[in-house]
Amino acid sequence: MGREPFRGVVPAYLRLMRDDPRDARDRLDAGDRHDAGDRIGARDARDASDARDAHDARDSHDVRGPRLPTSPGFWRSPLRGPGFTSVLGLVLLVGITVLFVTGLLSYAAYNPDLSPVNDKTPDKGLLGFYLFAWPTDPHWLYRFTQGVHVTLGITLIPVLLAKLWSVVPRLFTLPPARSLAHALERISLLLLVGGALFEFVTGVLNVQLDYVFPGSFYRLHFYGAWVFFAAFLAHAVLKTPAALRNLRGLRGAPEEKNDLVSPRPAEPTVSRRGALWFVGGGSLLLFATTVGQTLGGPLRRTALLAPHGGGEPGTGPNGFQINKTAAYAGITAADRDEEAWRLVVTGRTGTVRLSRAQLLQLPLHSSALPIACVEGWSTADQWWRGVRLRDLAALVGHEEDPPDVFVESLQRHGSFRRAALRANQVADPRSLLALFVNGEPLSPDHGHPARIIVPAAPGVLNTKWVARMTFGDL
Repeated sequence: MGREPFRGVVPAYLRLMRDDPRDARDRLDAGDRHDAGDRIGARDARDASDARDAHDARDSHDVRGPRLPTSPGFWRSPLRGPGFTSVLGLVLLVGITVLFVTGLLSYAAYNPDLSPVNDKTPDKGLLGFYLFAWPTDPHWLYRFTQGVHVTLGITLIPVLLAKLWSVVPRLFTLPPARSLAHALERISLLLLVGGALFEFVTGVLNVQLDYVFPGSFYRLHFYGAWVFFAAFLAHAVLKTPAALRNLRGLRGAPEEKNDLVSPRPAEPTVSRRGALWFVGGGSLLLFATTVGQTLGGPLRRTALLAPHGGGEPGTGPNGFQINKTAAYAGITAADRDEEAWRLVVTGRTGTVRLSRAQLLQLPLHSSALPIACVEGWSTADQWWRGVRLRDLAALVGHEEDPPDVFVESLQRHGSFRRAALRANQVADPRSLLALFVNGEPLSPDHGHPARIIVPAAPGVLNTKWVARMTFGDL
């Protein structure tokens, strides 16, 4: 029996082969190429789709998965950038320069080159090149310079923290050193960051009267300041031109891209301008809760973060700020007894011993002077009354040009129980051995039976509970 012919493509192809074999072969080749192209295109599409899926998976893992701080993708804040960092850097450039200068002035106010008892950094060497005789005018000079130093330092804390936060990715950059120049830059950066934290932390602790230092605050803060400022100055020389260029970004110009800008920033929750306002608000709050300890008066109650803020410690003529009580200094009632106490004054012609009653027989004078301390606090002008230092010098043979004086306290232990004053301080008519304050005898905590008061001098040089004075070149 026969087979029915197949009615599909094959018979048509066979007919075409029978009628025109060459055309049939050309059409077959074109069809094969078309089918191959379709297959290659489909494979490429699948490969591209697979690549996109893998990229998306990697992105998903980058966002949610753990990464190291050395990876640029770890730091995703959209706030970081050269413009934001430059604003903070320029504020610190001005502020830290003022801090350094006022700190040097504070050190000079102690007259450390006059006597070893005034010098807490005897091995300073060339670092004391700038020292000069501290003046007595204006009488509020130390109150102003040290008030600026402490208040500005505390006010800059939010700016410093924001600046360190803005550049923290650079601390984790790998490799640590790409060249010798890069290694030196990284070392200077470590000195800069470490020095800033050290100076601000020790300064705040001193203001808060927390003496937890492994050594003398004066020595640590002084040497730390030189190391920090040297690194700061080198950094400023290198970075200030770029910082000024970056400020153009705040005025609408395109911001330069650098390693602070995240390659995949997160969605912003606040603008950079808003972040700067936040930092400025924190600084303003610290300023408002600190400056009152320097200005005194009603504003002292606003100095909530300062140990000598929040109002005066007492009432009456002696009801103003003190740093060290008689009990803390170990001064007993027997030490202060007016019948037993004698002031020993030594000079060119010998020694005299004076009771408080005998001092009251000498010419008495009055001066309106503040007390200002290294912690940044000060009092308003108080009315002091007593014997001029130059009159006491005249009692022991120094009638014409009063010399330096070495003052010793009844206090037996602790720093600055002895102090030296320069000749210009002795000669000033406002410099007194005070016996009264604001019309009343000195209280024990303010130095009874007698204390030194000198214009523009740090508080520790205004020795309380004076026992001996030695006039002569020191």
